[in-house]
Amino acid sequence: MADRETTRTISVQASVLDKNDALAARNRARFDAAGSLAVNMLSSPGSGKTSLLERTLSDLAESVPMAVIVGDLATDNDAARLRERGAPIVQITTGDLCHLDAAMVAQAIEALPEPLARLLFIENVGNLVCPVAFDLGEHARATLMSVTEGEDKPLKYPAVFRTAGVVVVTKMDIADAVGFDRATAIRCIRAVAPDAPVIEVSARTGLGLSEWYNWLMKGTRRDCVNGDTRR
Repeated sequence: MADRETTRTISVQASVLDKNDALAARNRARFDAAGSLAVNMLSSPGSGKTSLLERTLSDLAESVPMAVIVGDLATDNDAARLRERGAPIVQITTGDLCHLDAAMVAQAIEALPEPLARLLFIENVGNLVCPVAFDLGEHARATLMSVTEGEDKPLKYPAVFRTAGVVVVTKMDIADAVGFDRATAIRCIRAVAPDAPVIEVSARTGLGLSEWYNWLMKGTRRDCVNGDTRR
């Protein structure tokens, strides 16, 4: 009996992911047709996704058209913050779901102005587990970790780092104050994501942002190396 229940559970999950992958392929085709680079931003809660996006929207406003799809369990606080930067913002409130999926993103795309922005950020729900399995149609994943989370975070949650096109270490302005061991953190990142660029930034001071912006702008020209977003 237990074996039959296990088989049924795995089969249902596979069916859900197959449907999601088909919708993700449609999203990606739409992004490609519009010449948009879609970046799926993943991290634990409080890692600084919204702060980094605020600074990015301000600093690159004159360089490239941008838009953001924001995912949260509840409230539109992050979306409200980002709207102040002038870019089109669409909020997805997931309720009790701990991740975005391709169907949610497809619906959000319909609320964005045409033509789609050259650079489209998808700010995923703060979670290092559930979002990893769901392809949204993105071209690359940016995985963030802050200096306050522990240097071994990549070893604890390897999949979200292994599938990253870039790893962004945030809040570097307080690294010394919290005793951040940079060498250990880099070693842990490299253990699971040996090829992903690692960019150390501070949205507050501007440290490292030029490197982040260069990575994004290269992506809009389709010559960056994207992460493996497959499960």
